Amino acid sequence: MFKTFIAVASCVLALASTSLSAADATAPIVIKFSHVVADDTPKGQGALLFKKLVEQRLGGQVQVEVHPNSSLFGDADELEALRKNEVQLLAPSLAKFEQYTKQLQVFDLPFLFDDLDAVNRFQKRAKGRQLLRSMESNDIVGLAYWHNGMRQFSGPRALRTPKDAAGLAFRIQPSDVIEAQFARIGATSAKIPFAETLAALQSGKVQASENTWSNLYSQKLYTVQPVITESNHGALDYMLVSNPRFWYSIPHATRTQLEAIIDEVTFAVNHAAEEQNRADRERIVATGKTQVVSLSAEERQAWREAMRPVWKQFEPNIGEDILKAAEIVNRKK
Repeated sequence: MFKTFIAVASCVLALASTSLSAADATAPIVIKFSHVVADDTPKGQGALLFKKLVEQRLGGQVQVEVHPNSSLFGDADELEALRKNEVQLLAPSLAKFEQYTKQLQVFDLPFLFDDLDAVNRFQKRAKGRQLLRSMESNDIVGLAYWHNGMRQFSGPRALRTPKDAAGLAFRIQPSDVIEAQFARIGATSAKIPFAETLAALQSGKVQASENTWSNLYSQKLYTVQPVITESNHGALDYMLVSNPRFWYSIPHATRTQLEAIIDEVTFAVNHAAEEQNRADRERIVATGKTQVVSLSAEERQAWREAMRPVWKQFEPNIGEDILKAAEIVNRKK
C-alpha cells in the first residue's frame, strides 16, 4: 500500500512546489535523517516525503539525506549520535527516551487514553506540545509525534478481564510502565527484541504480547496467537527529533518552512499508519487463523480501574499536571 504513498499524500495535502529566489551562494544546510525501518513503512515513507518536499521548496538551501534500515546508525547508538550532531533527524519510539525524560511514560500508561483520537487531542494541546521540549537540556528537541498505532493484547485466550491475563508471560519492549502493567494483574513479562518476538512465541518462552495491528500482521505474530483482544490500551508512537543546537541555528525563515513541511508530512504519516492498521486488522480477520474479540464498555472500564494504581505509581515521574491533561482529553467536548 506504500508504493503510492507519496503520490497519495501529495494529492491529499494539495502540495505545490514553491518558487524560490536565486540560490544562496553558500553551501546548503545538510540534514541527515536516519531511521531503523524499511522505506515502505509509514516512518520510512515519511522520511522520503520530507526529503521530496524540502527539495521542491528549499532546493539549494537545504539538502536532506535519508538513511533507512539502520544503515547509518542503529537503535543502540542513534540518540547519542543525534546529541553529538552526527545526525540531524531521528524518529525513535517514545519508549527510547526514558533515560532522558520520564514524562513521556504517559503514553505507556495502560488504558489512560480512550482511543487514538484522544491521543491526538492530547498531543495537540499545551501539555502534549510541552513534552516535545522536555529533553532540550539533553540536546534533544521534539518536532512532531508520528503514529505507529494503538496496542492490542494477543495470547492463547481472550483477555476480557484483568484476571484472564494472570499467569501468562508477555513479551514487552523495554518500559518500566509496561512491566508494572503486567505485574499488576499477576502476569510476568520478558523484554525481548522485536525481531525475536515470533521465535519467542513459537518456542513458548512467552505466550502473549501486546502490539499494533500492523506489527501483528507484518511479523506474522497472529499465526501463533490464537486470540487478539482489541484493547487499544496504549499508544505506540514515535517522536521526530533533532539536535536543538543544530535546529535553532537554522535561519528563522528557513526553519519556519521546514516546520511547515514537517506538519504536512506528519499528517500524511499518521493517516498512513491509521490506514495500515485498519487494513492489517482486516487481513488478520480474513485469514481465519486468529479470533479477534473486542472489549465492551464495561470490560474496558474494569481494565481501566485495575490499572489506575499503575498511573499513581508513575505519577511522580510524569507529573500530576500531565496526567490530568491526559485524562481530560477523553471527555469528548
